[in-house]
Amino acid sequence: MVPNGDRLLAEVDLEPIQGQRFQPTGFPSLGAAEFTVSRKEKSQSSILVESAQSMANRLERVCMNEEQNSLVPVLEALPVITLKDTDGFVTNSILESHRMNSPYLLKKNNQLYKKINDELDAAITRTKAIDIQKFARFVFKYDTNAILHGLFLVNHKESGGRYRLTRAISSFIEATGSRQAVSGGVKLDRLDPKGGDGGSKEGYGHVPYQRIEYTAESIKAYFDIDLALIRSYGLPEAANDFLFTFALWKIQSFLSSGLRLRTACSFKVAKPLTVTQPVNFKIPDLAILEKELSTAIQKCKHANLFCESPIIITK
Repeated sequence: MVPNGDRLLAEVDLEPIQGQRFQPTGFPSLGAAEFTVSRKEKSQSSILVESAQSMANRLERVCMNEEQNSLVPVLEALPVITLKDTDGFVTNSILESHRMNSPYLLKKNNQLYKKINDELDAAITRTKAIDIQKFARFVFKYDTNAILHGLFLVNHKESGGRYRLTRAISSFIEATGSRQAVSGGVKLDRLDPKGGDGGSKEGYGHVPYQRIEYTAESIKAYFDIDLALIRSYGLPEAANDFLFTFALWKIQSFLSSGLRLRTACSFKVAKPLTVTQPVNFKIPDLAILEKELSTAIQKCKHANLFCESPIIITK
């Protein structure tokens, strides 16, 4: 059952799986996102280890068995929109950055496009206010996961780009007390160290380089489930219970299997996951959540909240 309150906030301490250094996320023309935090007249250097947008995708990745291009077993009954060609699986609405709004999935007059027209009356919404609750029911029916991830439907031209669901689960990782750990290396050319055939611009010769990693006093992953937003969609109780359980399952799945963020950035849980709001709430472990999630999915199926057949689009 979804707890009272507007939000569930949780955090967990992480540490490098080996050694002390880690490689944070980087951004074009910026590099690492360093910043300073002032606490009790003391300033601490800090760094963004993983951004909210990257964590959103990592919380999606735990849903997929990418070796088999299928949902993990506990989610097999969950509606998802799939694109196939003559060779089989191409992509789906969990893997695509824009979910059902992906240009590969939502094309003029295809199956998905027509369902949006028919079930949402999207073609006439330019002269009417958007019914977000109706849209949420539609998304829950055909692409359930997008309720948590968020969705901005702009590739359906007649709807005017006004259908939007805000992300209901957010996360990021920060490190405080961070310090640069500068090292370096060289790309070796055992055939022509001087690079006489075109120089380093062409990939020839020895190429020295600098490498900047970081150490930190504290590394924490933060999670935020927007309970008020989920309730605002007016979905049945079975749907709300499923979405809440699904969000908790994503968090625990990520912490148990998704902490290798980059080549030089692998973490492990240093202290147990803690809920800071609401007080006295404890997130169950993954094994319990698996069972609760399976039960919640079956309740949604029996209440006919999912589509009878997932949408499959062929190229």
